[in-house]
Amino acid sequence: MSDWFHELPVPWMALLVFGFTYLLALAIHAGIAALARSGRAKSFKAVSPGMLPPLGIIFGLFVAFTAAQVWSDNDRASAAVSHEASALRTALVLAASFPGEPEAKLHELIRTYAHETATVEWHMMAHRTASLSVTPHPIQEALQLVLSFPVVNPGQQTAQREITSALEAALDARRQRIIVSRAEVNAVKWSSLYLQAICALLAIALVHCDDRLASLLAIGLFATGVSASVLLIAAHDRPFVGQIAVTPEPLLQIISDPVTKR
Repeated sequence: MSDWFHELPVPWMALLVFGFTYLLALAIHAGIAALARSGRAKSFKAVSPGMLPPLGIIFGLFVAFTAAQVWSDNDRASAAVSHEASALRTALVLAASFPGEPEAKLHELIRTYAHETATVEWHMMAHRTASLSVTPHPIQEALQLVLSFPVVNPGQQTAQREITSALEAALDARRQRIIVSRAEVNAVKWSSLYLQAICALLAIALVHCDDRLASLLAIGLFATGVSASVLLIAAHDRPFVGQIAVTPEPLLQIISDPVTKR
């Protein structure tokens, strides 16, 4: 699905999903009803109601498999952001081992990196244009700065090693969130999901072709379930896009943390 759809507020997204699915269901109901009136009702009634449970189960499996991917992507996105913020926070705390100008410089570089990530890179991830080929300049400069710290005792040597590891962990978490930002449910999966829903709606309409009210009610109920399933998946499809997307809040907390303002 396109960016504009994922960027919609959830109520508008729900309106589009439910509206499209209901129109599709209504078209199926009207089409089968018209064909039944033209003399095909007997053939339609020959369709066994026993087809409905298997079709519904297959649709449910499609939903489950698709949702599993979406939940996994969102969990990975949230974990990557949390790990990145945690690693940066560790570097800030350990920077106290190098008081004075080195500590202040490292704090400033990490705050700059967090700010640029939250204000610039987040927008790029939403449009899947964030690049892995270039290391952000602030974090690169921070690594070079840490490696240049004058070490005068074993404690500072340990702190230097741990800060370097923390910054490298932050870079690794960044790579993970950029990779996840490119994940989405592809067109084949969406097409298969709706194709299976159409098959189930057709079967319902055929089985109830001699009772238009029963057909309309059954199709409406199933269409509602289809719409709810699609909305749930679509609203979480892109981890860094939309009203309920993963936010840079953990990184923004680093900027506002008193520790970074010493």
